[in-house]
Amino acid sequence: MSGAAGSTSAQRASFRDVFAVAEFRALWASQVLSLGGDRLALVALTLLVYDRTRSPLLAAIAFAAGTLPYIVGALFLSSLADRFPRRTVMVVADAARMLLVAAMLAPRMSLDTLIVLLYAVTTIQPVFDSAKVAIVRDVVSGERYLMSVAVVQTTQRVMIVAGAALGGLVVALVGARAALGIDAATFAASGLIVSFALRSRPAADQSGKKHNPLVNLVQGTRLVFGDKALRTLMLLGWLAAFYELPAGIAAPYASKLGGGPVAAGLLIASTQIGSVVAMPYFTKRVGPLTRLRWMGPMAVCTCVVLVATVLRPSLAVSMAIFAVANMFTVYQIAANTAFVERVPNERRGQAFALANAGLVVGQGAGFAIAGAVAEVVPPSTVVALAGGLGAVFACGLALSWRRMLPVVGRHSARHLGRETSVTRQEPVQMVRVRG
Repeated sequence: MSGAAGSTSAQRASFRDVFAVAEFRALWASQVLSLGGDRLALVALTLLVYDRTRSPLLAAIAFAAGTLPYIVGALFLSSLADRFPRRTVMVVADAARMLLVAAMLAPRMSLDTLIVLLYAVTTIQPVFDSAKVAIVRDVVSGERYLMSVAVVQTTQRVMIVAGAALGGLVVALVGARAALGIDAATFAASGLIVSFALRSRPAADQSGKKHNPLVNLVQGTRLVFGDKALRTLMLLGWLAAFYELPAGIAAPYASKLGGGPVAAGLLIASTQIGSVVAMPYFTKRVGPLTRLRWMGPMAVCTCVVLVATVLRPSLAVSMAIFAVANMFTVYQIAANTAFVERVPNERRGQAFALANAGLVVGQGAGFAIAGAVAEVVPPSTVVALAGGLGAVFACGLALSWRRMLPVVGRHSARHLGRETSVTRQEPVQMVRVRG
């Protein structure tokens, strides 16, 4: 396609250009520390609960802290990232989590109290995440912003997978209580980095209005669902609930193939590796408007590829299928960028949190349903069904996005600093989009 390779200075933006921005380096470091701390606390407390009680139910309740409280925080607290200076929000969130985790170190604390404290820690996380995502757009712009999105998403993938494994290793080496102490230290370090490395910026929302959390939630929901482009972009993001399902049932999938924990780990890794391989080409060699044009077809492909598991392939072939499907998920970088560009700055934190909350709910429900269905049908069939169903939804979203692309695509390209070159290389017919 024309525009797949650009010659402008903006098009030549690289990961080195992104990390050359001191404030982005600080944000990235805080992300690594916060995600690492979150995973470490979750693993440590889950293992601690199981070690004390030998109850799978209580251990599962502890592990659910990674999902349920996050949704509450995303829905009702994330507007704080717009109403107050975002650097301040991040520092306060880190300080609060540090104190909550430190409180877990008190001797002879009951398990109920430990779980409540962990839930409180997770409830605060989306506030930090919303402020971080919103402020990244203030720190970098143009093509460097897209590269920053790629870095943030890749880091999150790596930390979620590696963090759980490393968390288990740390607990095994130093014990759960020491691991919680390390977790508290990561939040302290993150807060210090943000406090000293980011410059102060005023709150994005300068209206001065005081709304309760429910009003903010309603207004944020109207913004995201009332705009057809934002709604489509968000739903494209939510497709992850279908194509990330293999990671949720990796253990029974591997068991059905005669494998154990190592095989399950390889399957999980294969569901993440494809995007890491494809991301450099997609971000550096494909132009902004071309990325938006490919977004719909790629969303369809990432689901369609999974249908091949209906043939009950071997472990190696299954890993290849998951890796290929994951390569197409780089469309999420374009979707994320376009979503943030279209949301007003003063509502950016709330909008991101709503989109993320929906994704968390979808993934949680998808994993639960897949696990239940896998009790009666082979896990490979479950993955194929999820891929087929996701492909159907993706086709509808791709068609909807194609109809509005001329307007939205030009708008996004303009904000990436390439309006002149993009519209010259890739002429489009302007149409009016309703919704």
